[in-house]
Amino acid sequence: MKNRIFKISVLALIIISFIAGIVKVSPTIYTGYEMYKTATKAVSISDKIMELKQKENYITFDEIPEEYKKQVIKSEDKRFYYHVGIDPIATARAVVNDVIAGSFVQGGSTITQQLAKNMYFSFEKKYERKIAELFVAFQLEKKLTKDEILELYCNIAYYGEGCYGLKQAANHYYGVNPLALSKTQINALVWTIKSPNNYNPNVCQKVLNAG
Repeated sequence: MKNRIFKISVLALIIISFIAGIVKVSPTIYTGYEMYKTATKAVSISDKIMELKQKENYITFDEIPEEYKKQVIKSEDKRFYYHVGIDPIATARAVVNDVIAGSFVQGGSTITQQLAKNMYFSFEKKYERKIAELFVAFQLEKKLTKDEILELYCNIAYYGEGCYGLKQAANHYYGVNPLALSKTQINALVWTIKSPNNYNPNVCQKVLNAG
């Protein structure tokens, strides 16, 4: 009898905790959804994509080195071609790390989420922004193929020193077009994305020279 009461109590506690969690999270989801609606109402996703493709340094999928595509997926989103905008495994790992740290230290963002953020939102680490970013990411996955998403991402990612997009970064740091990048240069630019102001090729070279 006591064992049964204990099991019921545990089950009740789990249910109450789950409901409390939903109640606590609901305002964040609502705020994030409103942020998404406001952003896409001001400039639709289709118009934003068109705007990006009209930029001077925009390059097509075929103009991006195969090695770069391979390395950026390996570095930023290993399951890019298998998810629908959010990677449950990476997200779960990020949530656990955030809980352990007691702060927002790891985002777990997919390439699609990063594209959504770069298209519309600031880099401020707020859960509301992450929710808004997710809504945009889901829309991008519905509208575009994976290759189209990767193409846009490579054209909007920030590489430090005022460089947006792979073509501008390749020209700025190495004086070449993307297809002429060496494997070493590709690896350096992929690494740069993680922290453009700290890991870009010029900063890394200065550190090596100082050492």
